[in-house]
Amino acid sequence: MRIITFVRRRLSSFPTNETYMEEMQKNFIATTPFQKTLLSWGSAAISLLNPHRGDMIACLGEITGENSVKHMRAKMLETPEGSEILKEMPRINSKTVSFEKLIELPENTIGRVYAEFMKDNNITADSRLPVQFIADPELAYVMQRYREVHDLVHATLFMKTTMLGEVTIKWVEGIQTKLPMCINGGIWGAGRLKPKHRQLYLKYYLPWAVKTGSNAKFMQGIYFEKRWDQDIDEFHKEMNIVRFLKK
Repeated sequence: MRIITFVRRRLSSFPTNETYMEEMQKNFIATTPFQKTLLSWGSAAISLLNPHRGDMIACLGEITGENSVKHMRAKMLETPEGSEILKEMPRINSKTVSFEKLIELPENTIGRVYAEFMKDNNITADSRLPVQFIADPELAYVMQRYREVHDLVHATLFMKTTMLGEVTIKWVEGIQTKLPMCINGGIWGAGRLKPKHRQLYLKYYLPWAVKTGSNAKFMQGIYFEKRWDQDIDEFHKEMNIVRFLKK
């Protein structure tokens, strides 16, 4: 039985569109074409040498992802749910999502799965950096949404935060979003896998990631905050997702 509406509304609170616009304007850093080139090459080099540099990966995604972000926005506008996200511009962080309430939801609900994933992996929803190098406020929000939904993609696809899991999710995201950062992460990240994990990746994880990224509904256009109490198996069926099962 689903949690009634007024409880659902207590699990998340949505800031206004104007609030985000003000935040975006405060964070935006204007750059020249030359500066963008330097940032692109520099962030790419550092990201390859140290894949744990989240700031450089974020910078690379913004500098190289303009056409991909426009593609993401267009995909979101194709559905009422995605359009609603762009209209309301919700954020996912500790101020807007009550993880204490999510962890109390029934097992196998999206909210419970997400809260347990964050707890088990010691991840905070406040760890995603603000967008700085995208001038258009709506496109900047699309990139911000991508970052804040990333952990939800991991959680709802039951994919761990190991290197193998990250590379797999990067392929799902890369196929759906077209972000060069994700595609490069999938390619170069696979090269860092140990031989045993590389065999598993090629035999099981990569085929599943390609199939999921190609067949599943656009995950950036899912209003997760309004689905916290949805059964995860129902969600998978609705989104055309086949759960990963290693044979």
